[in-house]
Amino acid sequence: MDKVFYNKSSADSLGWDPSWFGADDHDDDLVTAIKKWQRKNGLKADGLCGPTTYRRIWTEREDEISDHAPRTATCGPGDKFIVHNGNFIPIDWEKVVLWDEEGGLACKDGSYTSYAGKPDRKPHFFVNHWDVCLSAESCASVLSKRGISVHFCIDNDGTIYQLLDTQHAAWHAGGRTWNHDSIGVEISNAFYTKYQSWYERKGFGPRPIAAKGAVKCHGKDIEEHLQFYDVQLQALKALWVAISEAIEIPLECPVNADGSLVEGVSRDCEKSKFKGFINHYNLTNRKIDCAGLDLVGLLEECRED
Repeated sequence: MDKVFYNKSSADSLGWDPSWFGADDHDDDLVTAIKKWQRKNGLKADGLCGPTTYRRIWTEREDEISDHAPRTATCGPGDKFIVHNGNFIPIDWEKVVLWDEEGGLACKDGSYTSYAGKPDRKPHFFVNHWDVCLSAESCASVLSKRGISVHFCIDNDGTIYQLLDTQHAAWHAGGRTWNHDSIGVEISNAFYTKYQSWYERKGFGPRPIAAKGAVKCHGKDIEEHLQFYDVQLQALKALWVAISEAIEIPLECPVNADGSLVEGVSRDCEKSKFKGFINHYNLTNRKIDCAGLDLVGLLEECRED
């Protein structure tokens, strides 16, 4: 067996690279590095990164993922990343916190479908939610208590928290197929205007307010409610761009024949056929988040940038 060829094929199908073992390329040095790692971890030292070796190193990396962030000459000390299948995706946003970092938020074991050590997951749409919570920390606590999960939270100050490697299927969209095919974000927004004073007391300033009837969803007027801070929208766009470039989810959203945003269920979304960025209400008429989020305009800004 050509071990160099085997490891190259394994890396292509599973999504790892030689740097995981401290090597630079797919060559005999990598075979030697894998043998060394296998011996250290009590595995058969054959120099092949097969399913068992891959699953073991993948799980080990996840526990302290930020320790493996790129440290090359092309990466500055302030560069930020999100993580897909154990690999680092650059993101043009200064406030990003991974699940293992100080102050990070994480999903509870058993609250998502694990694809650890399996071929690279290829989600093809991204779901936007509002959390109806006062903060990302509160949202993570609620998700944990309910036994569900999400990949990202965006806090009131625009901080992006990654709670879960996007290789896993978070339980956020409401159906097994939807969860498997998607990535999700919860954008912090308590929704009800009675909480406006809380945001002001905490120093975030007043949130924009959508008047009753200004926003429609499923053909009905939405009550007066709080909307997102501009800094949250800027963070969201940065997240969309990073995801689109790395995972090849197109910067598109469900639109009508006239190009306007679909403000209700999209049949393509419902059937998990849509590729792009959607609001949760595009999947089911039981949800109204994120009504009023201008996907058409924001995605156009992403494409221009």
